[in-house]
Amino acid sequence: MADLIEEHHGVPVLVCDSDGARISDVQDALDQLVGSAFQGAEVVAVPVERLDESFFDLRSGLAGDITQKLVNYRLRLVVVGDISGHLRAGSALEDLVRESNRGRHVWFVRDLDELFARLA
Repeated sequence: MADLIEEHHGVPVLVCDSDGARISDVQDALDQLVGSAFQGAEVVAVPVERLDESFFDLRSGLAGDITQKLVNYRLRLVVVGDISGHLRAGSALEDLVRESNRGRHVWFVRDLDELFARLA
């Protein structure tokens, strides 16, 4: 399956395929996410499997850099999947997830059904 834009509750969502190319740096995010989202998406749903491990190590700065790029392009980022293993590694990520899920720009959800429910 390729990355596809689907509308859910009136919101166009770029649903990224878990088998797609890995996102290891900001340029990957620009090429793979922003480029595809410019076909009309407002939300970019990225499976955990597509994100490099360094995304979840906040000291690397990758999560902040990618998030900022997407926000600059007026796109919302949703990380989809089980991140429990990453959460056990430290409280900074747990704090980020909790705070992000309270806002509108970055969410961490278990699955697409949870995302679609939040969009309702």
